[in-house]
Amino acid sequence: MLGIHDLLLFLVSGLLLNMTPGPDTAYIIGRSAQMGWRGGAAAAFGISAGCLVHVVASAVGLSALLTASATAFAAVKWAGAAYLVYLGLTQLLARRPADAQAGREMTTAPAATLRQVFWQGALTNVLNPKVAMFFLAFLPQFVAADAPQKPIAFLLLGTIFIVNGTIWCLGVAVVAARAARRVRGSSAALFWLNRAIGGLFVYLGVRIAMLEAR
Repeated sequence: MLGIHDLLLFLVSGLLLNMTPGPDTAYIIGRSAQMGWRGGAAAAFGISAGCLVHVVASAVGLSALLTASATAFAAVKWAGAAYLVYLGLTQLLARRPADAQAGREMTTAPAATLRQVFWQGALTNVLNPKVAMFFLAFLPQFVAADAPQKPIAFLLLGTIFIVNGTIWCLGVAVVAARAARRVRGSSAALFWLNRAIGGLFVYLGVRIAMLEAR
């Protein structure tokens, strides 16, 4: 169908890839511990939306252009790195609420809304050229070279991959939220969790900045 082959192998490979812990999983766990399962779900849907952008780009050839053009690759890379480092520093530079009670000047990071968590997850993926390279390398392995409708085949495979990944991530969000109920009751724990999320953003930004086009 549509030139797709080894669909079972694709499903198994995609499931294993989705289950492999990584920065996306860490972000979902962090938001779940911080905001409950709704925060984790918002992060999961945001990440999936970002992946969907890359799947569509792969289908229409934009990812290939991104990989082939050093200028386009560098522009997306540095934009993504700057955005993530900014998010991370915003979290890291926020001080404890107790500092405000002590009369000290402080910069507090406002509590993130579910919409902000969604868009942060989405932009983290959209502005990461590595995600584009992944889909561009992974999806064609399961589409025949002479397939009559390659873009549709890419979209179908990408959608299957994202749906399976979203289901897995939602499960992670629920489990993490239940495990972190005590954390949400402690302002000190939430403070350090906020810093951990900030550190994750900075790490991702630095990793994207060091990414080389291939």
